[in-house]
Amino acid sequence: MAPSLPPIEEHPFLRGLAPEQVKAIACDVREVSFPAGALLLREGDEARTLFLLRSGRVSLELTVPGQGPRQLETLKAGDILGLSWLFPPYRWHLDARAVEPVEAFALDAACLRGPSSEHPVLEPALAMRLLRQLYERLERVRMQRLDLYKAGT
Repeated sequence: MAPSLPPIEEHPFLRGLAPEQVKAIACDVREVSFPAGALLLREGDEARTLFLLRSGRVSLELTVPGQGPRQLETLKAGDILGLSWLFPPYRWHLDARAVEPVEAFALDAACLRGPSSEHPVLEPALAMRLLRQLYERLERVRMQRLDLYKAGT
């Protein structure tokens, strides 16, 4: 029997929100799993989901013509995956591949874009969480680039 994982409220992205805010964000949430090697997102497909990673690792990849896929970043448990649902035309800009088995919550983007009129405090709280995730990812990419430049000297 697989160990039970924490409820959605305990994911770092949602931690600290009021129960009614979590309910509004996760109005259509599913638990999903992907085996190692599976694609979670495919560049160009419709972006309808925000994944809250619970376990495993995911590689963000960009296909370079004539060179194939290039890994840009690796995400881990506690991270979020998929921000293209925020901006029209709502299409994924990258591929996301499970490096190892992945467990995640899949949140419907329509719920994420829709609840602000019912919960006016939710929109700024959600925006701040998204900005924090983006900032942390930018910092990781910056550190990876520093290591790359250091290795080349």
